[in-house]
Amino acid sequence: MEKRDYYEVLGVSKNATDDEIKSAFRKLAKKYHPDINKDPDAPAKFKEAQEAYAVLSDKDKRSKYDQFGHAAFDQAAGGFNGAGGFDFSDFDINLDDILGNMFGGGFGYSRSRGSRKTRGSDLLREVRLSFEEAVFGCEKDLKIDVNDKCPECNGEGGFDKETCSNCHGSGTVTSEQRTLFGTFMTKTTCSVCGGTGKTFKRKCTKCRGDGRIRQSKTITVKVPSGIDNGMRLRLSGKGEASPNGGENGDLYLEFTVAPHDYFKRDGDDVYLEVPINMAEAALGCKKDIRTLSSIITLSIPAGTETGDKQRIKGKGIKNASGGTGDMYIIFKVCTPAKLSRDQKKLFEELLDTDMDNSEIDKFNRFVTRG
Repeated sequence: MEKRDYYEVLGVSKNATDDEIKSAFRKLAKKYHPDINKDPDAPAKFKEAQEAYAVLSDKDKRSKYDQFGHAAFDQAAGGFNGAGGFDFSDFDINLDDILGNMFGGGFGYSRSRGSRKTRGSDLLREVRLSFEEAVFGCEKDLKIDVNDKCPECNGEGGFDKETCSNCHGSGTVTSEQRTLFGTFMTKTTCSVCGGTGKTFKRKCTKCRGDGRIRQSKTITVKVPSGIDNGMRLRLSGKGEASPNGGENGDLYLEFTVAPHDYFKRDGDDVYLEVPINMAEAALGCKKDIRTLSSIITLSIPAGTETGDKQRIKGKGIKNASGGTGDMYIIFKVCTPAKLSRDQKKLFEELLDTDMDNSEIDKFNRFVTRG
């Protein structure tokens, strides 16, 4: 059957721009893709649109087509084969880039990354800190086990490098794949050289050709002030070495902070519960307390009750961005469990006095009234 004109297939003029050609192909691909269109002729029309786009989207091939028509890509030229298949290894078209967002996947076509270097894996490690280490920052020596670059072969995996005989240095091998849409030529990563295009006459005995060795390393980490539970710190390039000479991965440190006996933390703010006796609460007093960095004298007003709070501005935690939280003092009035004879006598005398306590009076009225 005679092939249709490619401009006619896509429904564009011979003066169409690259964007117009790409847009026309996307519309046809969406219309005739077998996942959407169940008509029996849909696969053939989908393949026809692919063929047309592969030629017209390439400047050089489009020029040849404009001059010679379909004869420019006969079997001798290596473009189309006698079985009606289409060689995507010669026609540089990436359907995943063009249609991936439309259908969410591949189309029986694959393009290997070839000799592109891959990045090493990232690592995650837990780091335990005391309350003070987290608040003020510190330096920690951490021991980690990591796949590091082999020092013997400098991460190459061997010696006396030569061109891979399986892929001839390209890093990929081309194979024929038969699908519902016809025969496709696909490229995959060479299994012999792993996509590098190179092999070695002598494999490194220390890393057994991997280019990496497992070893323990000690790194010194500067932990910034203000670290809190669950926070992470990224150390660029301190992760796993790449298996083929690419960049190292990163090391992520996740922090767990031990609780303090007295200080409680809420973000950058710090809370301290201060116990006072009944006399201090009733009469008021001055009391020395400890902040995160010093001892200060606090004035406690008369009539302080359990749960009353005072704010001390700027005495909280200084975070990495330079801000500082506040400190909150929470009072707890403590009732004595044991009294001396003299103390008991004083309380009995106090009980006989007419003290102003509206809350107690209100409750007593409730009891007597029923």
